[in-house]
Amino acid sequence: MALVMNLSRLNPLSATSIWSWSTEARLLRWLTYLWLFIGLVVLFSASYPDGNANYADGLYYFKRQLIGVALGLVVFNLVLRLPLRYLLKVAQLFLLGLLGLIFLTLIPGLGTTTNGATRWLAFGPFPIQPSELIKPFLVLQGAYIFGCWYKLKVKVRVTWLLIFGAVLAGILLQPNLSTTALCGMTLWLIAVSAGLPFSYLGATAFGGVLLAVISMSVKEYQRKRVLSFLNPWADPMQDGYQLVQSLLAVGSGGTWGSGFGLSQQKLFYLPIEYTDFIFSVYAEEFGFVGCVVLLLLLITYATLGIVVASQSKNPVLRLIAVGATILLVGQSFLNIGVATGALPTTGLPLPLFSYGGNSMIASLMAAGLLIRVARENTEAKVVPLPNRRPVEPNRRFKVIQKPQAYTQMKRKRR
Repeated sequence: MALVMNLSRLNPLSATSIWSWSTEARLLRWLTYLWLFIGLVVLFSASYPDGNANYADGLYYFKRQLIGVALGLVVFNLVLRLPLRYLLKVAQLFLLGLLGLIFLTLIPGLGTTTNGATRWLAFGPFPIQPSELIKPFLVLQGAYIFGCWYKLKVKVRVTWLLIFGAVLAGILLQPNLSTTALCGMTLWLIAVSAGLPFSYLGATAFGGVLLAVISMSVKEYQRKRVLSFLNPWADPMQDGYQLVQSLLAVGSGGTWGSGFGLSQQKLFYLPIEYTDFIFSVYAEEFGFVGCVVLLLLLITYATLGIVVASQSKNPVLRLIAVGATILLVGQSFLNIGVATGALPTTGLPLPLFSYGGNSMIASLMAAGLLIRVARENTEAKVVPLPNRRPVEPNRRFKVIQKPQAYTQMKRKRR
């Protein structure tokens, strides 16, 4: 019975004490569920034709996504219940373990290659993508290191900067420039929020841009992506094909959209329509009005994230809120920017929308971290009283003793 009760706590809808949470925590929790629900609805529509054609099962991707959602909600609920001081203690262990898995993907025969990139490890029927799972732990460890920057020894600082650099280098070698850029920008913005010297930040930013330029000069497909972004119509059937089809999907949505399930571009015109370009399907089916609703949801989420960060008196908690908001909202805007032609084509998924169990788990964990910060901002703190020597009663107050004659008279009356 006790085991059943403990397992029931993992159910994210069974929280009976949410009304004691802060307003920001409750709003973020329900906005996360709303965001997740909309994402599942859109994924069902976007993935059905591909699943039916390739696996004779239109629900193939949707059913596998539900497994990722179930695992992600368990992680989400655990993060909501565990104090952040415990998560910070284990963050470095998970970070180092996932870093080792990232380099395992580079060993021939161990990593699984898809679309020219080796980012997955095959463990059973569901592949593991360490570069996705490491994102929330980068936020936790980055917040701790930069939040305690001036309290740490120089040796500790340098060690963790080298570890962060190894994470970015390992992801870049897969190759995965977009995820490398996202992780690098997240760490850099956390450092900016921590108030590190601008000389360090400027040098780091210059090094990151230089590394990206070198990568694009070496990898031909990355260079073509950037050039095709400038003018996708110059080669609409080759390098500019993805962006052209995405723009056609977004533009054909009109004001109100074609209707749920009625997208035409997802019928084998738009590539990887259930992952990188799922927003294009959403825009075509729900139109301009649907896009405005989604953008308002993201803006509301970002506003609440900023409010939570500004309310945090603990610098580490404040930086966790900043990093989690960047992972969720910042990555969403990057994905939307790619789908609408505002940014070069990248392989970043849309959080809580795109197909992929690893991305779903990482996104829900990031949402849990943000809500947990909101909870801890308003929790009562036990302030220890100063140790004082107890005062003896006889030394503080004068004890009045009754006279002996009065006691004898009282006994006679009895």
